Amino acid sequence: MRSIIRFAAVCGVLLAGCKDNSSANSGGASAPAPSSDTATIQATAAMPQCAPDNGGIQLPNGFCALIVANGFAPEGTNARHLQVAADGTIYASVQGKNKAETPAEHGGVAAMRDTNGDGKMDTTAWFGPEGGTGLVLKGGYLYFGTNNAILRYRMGDAMLPVSGPDTLVQGLPSTPGHSSKSFALGNNNELWVDIGSPSNICQVKDRTAGSPGKDPCPELENRAGIWQFDANKLHQTEAQGTRWATGIRNAVGVAFNPTDNTLYATQHGRDQLNLWPPYTAQDNAERPAEELIRVTKGADFGWPYCWYDNQTKKFPLSPEYAGTSKDASRCADKQAPVTAFPGHWAPNDLLFYNAQQFPEHYRGGAFIAFHGSWNRAPLPQAGFRVAFVPLVNGQLSSSYETFADGFAGPDLNNAKNRPVGLAVGPDGSLYIAASNSRVIWRVMYKG
Repeated sequence: MRSIIRFAAVCGVLLAGCKDNSSANSGGASAPAPSSDTATIQATAAMPQCAPDNGGIQLPNGFCALIVANGFAPEGTNARHLQVAADGTIYASVQGKNKAETPAEHGGVAAMRDTNGDGKMDTTAWFGPEGGTGLVLKGGYLYFGTNNAILRYRMGDAMLPVSGPDTLVQGLPSTPGHSSKSFALGNNNELWVDIGSPSNICQVKDRTAGSPGKDPCPELENRAGIWQFDANKLHQTEAQGTRWATGIRNAVGVAFNPTDNTLYATQHGRDQLNLWPPYTAQDNAERPAEELIRVTKGADFGWPYCWYDNQTKKFPLSPEYAGTSKDASRCADKQAPVTAFPGHWAPNDLLFYNAQQFPEHYRGGAFIAFHGSWNRAPLPQAGFRVAFVPLVNGQLSSSYETFADGFAGPDLNNAKNRPVGLAVGPDGSLYIAASNSRVIWRVMYKG
């Protein structure tokens, strides 16, 4: 980045009360119109030139890409989710260092802008009290999920918020193990928040061969599910929310689908099946499925008692609960996924494409960013791609296709880039963030 905007400590710990003189808008329906500042690149500007190598990734015919931000956050931090405002300003959530001296190092939200019209972000500013994951722009506000709260910032005509945040939900469980908070907003002030499990499979001794599962699992009382809150109320607690769905080990991708007005999520399946014979390392590498799930009120997706087998298309009982692959009586009422993916790909963001730039095939379908995992060893790691689930006859397909690949590079066990965040720009371009490299691509269709 050629220039970094830094704000003095007098603006407060959150930095969100500071305001620069450049122009931006939140992208929401009620956000103020952008100013006439000539530094701002308007959404109507021509699409930039793609990189000859598409920034190192492979795409379907007719698509091309360029890297618009490269290493925008400090070494040791991780990019998470993305949003793009109507004027092209990119917002990226960042998980920071435990011990940090600057806002960029402790994480929060990075606001990035292209000021010279070359399509690449050259100015960055930071706000937010700490690192986080969930990020949504809607109705003139930017919503941000730290590990224990959901915050709401009022956006004005600059790239930073006009004031410090409102706290919508506070005191959410954040002990280690799936502590990030992803969320989605509905049409009627619904705020759905994923609260992941703190363990792999709710054992007496976590991740230990022979240790039984806790039965009943106490984690289900306040974790391993999605809770609904009111997006207009301040200082809500988990106890004031409604448990919308349960049996969800961890859903980092959470999105509201305007096509059918329904909540969807991407679930991370359990690890370490191979600790329980007769399951082998091969079994563990390929199973259980990673899942795209349709999250209706009261649904139970099985964790920890049951897991979805992408080979048999059934729910076996978890071995920690004295089950075998043939004993599924306890799992008969669990809700199957819309789409199942290979094990341990780690789906970390979900986006429904409702723009017009891409061909008809992509409209209404779902893009999923797969971060890749660690639990396929000794087999090679996998994932590291953006997949696409098309809409077929008004329904999401049970099959998927790879849309963008090549992020990892030649060494899958030491991936160069790990996709983690997705967003759609005002012209319909698709933006993809990689966590470990802190790189953002812009993908365009040029025919």
